[in-house]
Amino acid sequence: MLLPTERLTIRDWTPEDAPAALDITSRVEVMKWLGDGPPQLSADLEEARERIERWRSREDPPLGYWAIEVADGGPLHGRVIGSVLLVALPNGDGEVEIGWHLHPDAWGRGYASEAARAVLQRGFEGGLEEIHAVTHLGNEPSQAVCRRIGMEHRGVTHQWYVEPSEHFVATRVPWSRDHGLALG
Repeated sequence: MLLPTERLTIRDWTPEDAPAALDITSRVEVMKWLGDGPPQLSADLEEARERIERWRSREDPPLGYWAIEVADGGPLHGRVIGSVLLVALPNGDGEVEIGWHLHPDAWGRGYASEAARAVLQRGFEGGLEEIHAVTHLGNEPSQAVCRRIGMEHRGVTHQWYVEPSEHFVATRVPWSRDHGLALG
């Protein structure tokens, strides 16, 4: 997948991205927000390469797990700064989750919202009717991204993960209408 936005390129992860993946997935401040239990940190380049292979194997359009590369000409230009994803929620009944995780150098620049909005649109254009986001209760920055990209807060859920999560959802017809997209 190659999905350009105003400042980013959303693309498949490649084996050559292993150093960037390691720099992101070895950081507790990033990984503490992903999944249940203690953070699962990458210890070395080999573990980062294995992660990339798992991410690449998740491609099932419109679902997938993609790299976010900065293309805005600024100080992070050309750098892979994180991931954005559409995947099936664990322990679910086919519900799809959108998610993102970015290197701390990229926080606070609007990159997460820009990437997530583009992937949300891709999911709806690919036929998904509803897309969920679930965040750890204390992950206020990701909850703010959910609101910025037009997702509706549904409260706390225990549905998909062991730990409780804040639940957000976007539905195809109203989201597309609100964002000026034609429905196919």
